[in-house]
Amino acid sequence: MVLANPEIAGLPSWVIALVAAGGLAAALSTAAGLLLVISTSISHDLLKKIFLKDITDRQELFFARVSAAFAIAIAGYFGIYPPGFVAQVVAFAFGLAAASFFPIIVMGIFSKRMNKEGAISGMITGLFFTASYIIYFKFINPSANSAENWWLGISPEGIGTLGMLFNFIVSNLVSRITAPPPKAIRELVDEIRVPRGAGASYHHIKS
Repeated sequence: MVLANPEIAGLPSWVIALVAAGGLAAALSTAAGLLLVISTSISHDLLKKIFLKDITDRQELFFARVSAAFAIAIAGYFGIYPPGFVAQVVAFAFGLAAASFFPIIVMGIFSKRMNKEGAISGMITGLFFTASYIIYFKFINPSANSAENWWLGISPEGIGTLGMLFNFIVSNLVSRITAPPPKAIRELVDEIRVPRGAGASYHHIKS
């Protein structure tokens, strides 16, 4: 709608071209950033640090390119066959993000007891539940996508909130029954809570 406003207002062609170029540049920059995050997360954080620790930099670069190509293919498929309107797709994306990342970020800062096992368990639980709910009603059985069939009356667009709550519960429970995080991690949390150089003021306020 924003890109159509200059045309609707009858502005000169060069103004319309500038607005369209700005919108296209914003979309391309966002897509480039997301592709970079996806490729490096898979090739470096997942493969090099966990599964294939002995791979070379050249192999890591290869896996990064494969991951980016795979992400482009998935994005292209959903661009051709979108699961809904743009607002619905955005709601799905934010729901999946809320169910997987938000609780871990919050508890990682405000809970010294949060550890790796709790974070991984919570993320898997929230992501699996939210993605399964969305896939069932949007792809497997779209005819059942109505209020009387929704769990607790929550639509697929809003199920991320419930997935987020499950993430909070599971990550908190698992972190309580497993080993606490290392001392270095707890000190890092303290440093995030109280920025470097503000320690004296912080202790003065507490006292």
